[in-house]
Amino acid sequence: MKLTDHGVFLCGGVPKPTAPLTPDEGRRRTMAYRILQAHNQSGDERQLRIRFDAMLSHDITYVGIIQQARASGMKEFPLPYALTNCHNSLCAVGGTINEDDHVFGLSAAKKYGGIYVPANQSVIHSYAREQMAACGSMILGSDSHTRYGALGTMAVGEGGPELAKQLLRHTWDAPLPEVVLVYVTGTPRRGVGPHDAAIALVKATFASSFVKNRVLEFAGPGIAKLPIDFRNGIDVMTTETTCLSSIWETDEETKRFFEVHGRPEAYKKLSPEDGAYYDRMIELDLSQLEPMIALPFHPSNAYTIRDFLRTRRNCWPVWRPRQKGAGRRPTCICWTSFTTAVSGPIRGLLRAVRAVCLIISTRLRRSCAAARSEAGISP
Repeated sequence: MKLTDHGVFLCGGVPKPTAPLTPDEGRRRTMAYRILQAHNQSGDERQLRIRFDAMLSHDITYVGIIQQARASGMKEFPLPYALTNCHNSLCAVGGTINEDDHVFGLSAAKKYGGIYVPANQSVIHSYAREQMAACGSMILGSDSHTRYGALGTMAVGEGGPELAKQLLRHTWDAPLPEVVLVYVTGTPRRGVGPHDAAIALVKATFASSFVKNRVLEFAGPGIAKLPIDFRNGIDVMTTETTCLSSIWETDEETKRFFEVHGRPEAYKKLSPEDGAYYDRMIELDLSQLEPMIALPFHPSNAYTIRDFLRTRRNCWPVWRPRQKGAGRRPTCICWTSFTTAVSGPIRGLLRAVRAVCLIISTRLRRSCAAARSEAGISP
């Protein structure tokens, strides 16, 4: 993977350092520019005020978003808004909080005109891809991995207040972002999946903030060789690079996806115009990728499986026998440093938990003793 930190033009489908037009003219030929400006309400191409085509939230976030918007005067959902129930329904938190949230979501969808997706029917991103994405559209979601660029949709993951603003008919405001060309070539080798490409992309870009708050625009001959699920698998992980959004060229594979899901009208051909200008470039040769592994605590802490197996003693615990059958223990400098760093906070946490348990058990014993005394029951 090669990173180019200066501008390039895409001419005849090939990146070139120069072209017979200016960078400003070339910027207007990218897919990202055309989609952003089609949704810009400001009249100033460099200061965006975006109205999205649709929104979606899961059950961790939609309660607060709707309550905030309702308290601020919302009377109805002014755009399609899907409420999925796929996150906190998986958490054993006790009480009836999950059920309460889901009932609230259902009542809000009925009252304000939303789309309610019951628990166990679909997760947020699957629903968005199958039922909401459309080529040339924009979607705002209250989940960081809101990415549907492989389906021709520029999607942005934001905090709840930005979704509440859209419900109140306000705009999402941001300066015009730079666009980074991800030029895809080659064909993945057997055993290499979309997660390997995604992890490699994150590893190459995260630490240097190479694509931070920029849009990734995927183009190149390698895309046509990828099935749509492979593209989606890479795209959803672009969030971990810290990019703002993503967009891909669309083709017959994209068209087939929409046809399979009963929405052929959602497809249209998207591609950069000849001479499109990009502020930076990533050359992604799929044929050079290897199976990858990501270690704690971020996907950028990644290695090829080959390198990991060769150098694992420097990056993860290796079990070696003690002398004369005295058991086995982890012996690794990095592992020792890791355990030393976390053992203090963990011990403190355990002490705090123990103290809380002692307080609770003491109060329970006292309340039980008082109840027995009132009932005339001897201990």
